[in-house]
Amino acid sequence: MVRRVAVVGAGAGGLASVKCCLEEGLEPTCFESSEDIGGVWRYTDSTDSRRITVYRSVITNTSKEMSCFSDFPFPEDFPNYLPHSLVLEYLRMYARHFDLLRHVRFQTTVLSVRKRPDFSASGQWEVVTETRGVRESHVFDAVMVCIGHYQEPYLPLASFPGIESRFKGQRLHSWEYRDVQAFRGKRVLVVGIGNTGGDLSVELSRVAAKVFLSTRSHTWVISRVSDQGFPLDMVSTTRFNSLLDWLLPSALTRRIKFRKFNSWFNHTNYGLASSKSSKFKMIINEELPFCLLSGTVVLKPNVKEFTESSAVFEDGTTEENIDVVLFATGYNFSFPFLEESVRGAIDDNRSLYNCIFPPQLEKPTLAIIGLIQLTGSIMVGSEMQARWVTGVFAGWNKLPPPSKMMAEVLKRKPPVKRNPSERENLKMSFISYVDKIAACAGVKPSVWRLLLTDPQLGLAIFFGPCSPYQYRLAGWGSWSGARAAVLTQWQRSLQPLRTRVPAGSSGSSSGWCWVCLLALPAALTAAWLFSKPPQPGWSPRAGLQV
Repeated sequence: MVRRVAVVGAGAGGLASVKCCLEEGLEPTCFESSEDIGGVWRYTDSTDSRRITVYRSVITNTSKEMSCFSDFPFPEDFPNYLPHSLVLEYLRMYARHFDLLRHVRFQTTVLSVRKRPDFSASGQWEVVTETRGVRESHVFDAVMVCIGHYQEPYLPLASFPGIESRFKGQRLHSWEYRDVQAFRGKRVLVVGIGNTGGDLSVELSRVAAKVFLSTRSHTWVISRVSDQGFPLDMVSTTRFNSLLDWLLPSALTRRIKFRKFNSWFNHTNYGLASSKSSKFKMIINEELPFCLLSGTVVLKPNVKEFTESSAVFEDGTTEENIDVVLFATGYNFSFPFLEESVRGAIDDNRSLYNCIFPPQLEKPTLAIIGLIQLTGSIMVGSEMQARWVTGVFAGWNKLPPPSKMMAEVLKRKPPVKRNPSERENLKMSFISYVDKIAACAGVKPSVWRLLLTDPQLGLAIFFGPCSPYQYRLAGWGSWSGARAAVLTQWQRSLQPLRTRVPAGSSGSSSGWCWVCLLALPAALTAAWLFSKPPQPGWSPRAGLQV
């Protein structure tokens, strides 16, 4: 029976895991190698420790209502999109409110996690830690690894001939970037057009002599600000939209999305993407189109090679006098403290049952939390993982036999191992994945039941944002404030904007209510047609649970 649980890491996922352990009556001990909580959200100017952290100007890509822990909303006066300082403040508030810090051992590095000799019977792990030079050995009934996937910078120098042997300028990875001061007046080449590459190109364009942004991908650029000025994820991440994505042919949904993206600006004209491209990525950046339009950022194709001071691109063009090459090429994940028999079997999250449990273990007492990329908040997904995992440890939630878990994993794993920088293997639909784990944990809301018993709430859940509060309405760990949180989330998103005029109701709220009332029959029909009991190995294409 699981009683003592080791939690590795005191970032957002680690704090949620400690709280979930306490709710299940377990005894967690959290090991944090640094001197404070927060993980990547605890910004520091120093790069000496090689601790991965956000850069100074970072702003969240998901809004506060869609990113909070499910029973602990962000303060009403916090802005919808948050700087790292407010995210860290929120995590401190969460830790204080639920009295989590007394379970955290700071400046303690986990050196090894190994199966005990009697693991097949006990499921126990031997955990060796080091605190200020003093090593200790502990025995735990279970381990939750909560260090995420931003662990080791991925720097593919071998893919760029001449960068090591000929190029005389400065090269660095985005993890080393803190602010623009060191780049003033320089000609900078940014390699990679993910969210980080886009952000840094825009920021550098304000002080650099010239910024070139090199990409090999078709990229759609979208804004955090959506219809009527509401946060994008609150408008787009809904169960209704998820149902449409499932019902309509993929070619049609892709065409609709492309038309929506191009309604802001024509991506083909900017050299970013074409509606004919089958493979593409999306980034969030409000300023990049203007920088391209004004010439402060110049888009370039993939780099073919480097000379002493220039970059030669695959289209045959050359940019001379490059001072700095900034690689925004992502991160690798690794678990060096896990024993080789476990570590070697984890290629990516598809090696794990439901992206959490190594299926080859005789006892399911090791869980990897946060090794996911979602179309929504990772913090919300990690909390849901922790709720399910601690329920498994406590004996409330059951897993299939190892043979069935292994068979499910083998279905998802590709035959060829992909390049570490290609993170499509980690990216999943937010609603589909969180719903799947919530169903396993017994906390997924029943839209069908709510439409019959509480139509106002049911309609808000079906047509409104799929916010974390939905997963506290019923089941183990339900929260008495969840219903009110769902019904007032639009008002909370407007509250920080009410700095000049008295707070009032949104002008569109009454119209939205009428739409919901008119749509009630359709919602009931959809909920009835597409609701199914959770099945082992469920996938979003096999059937949508509304």
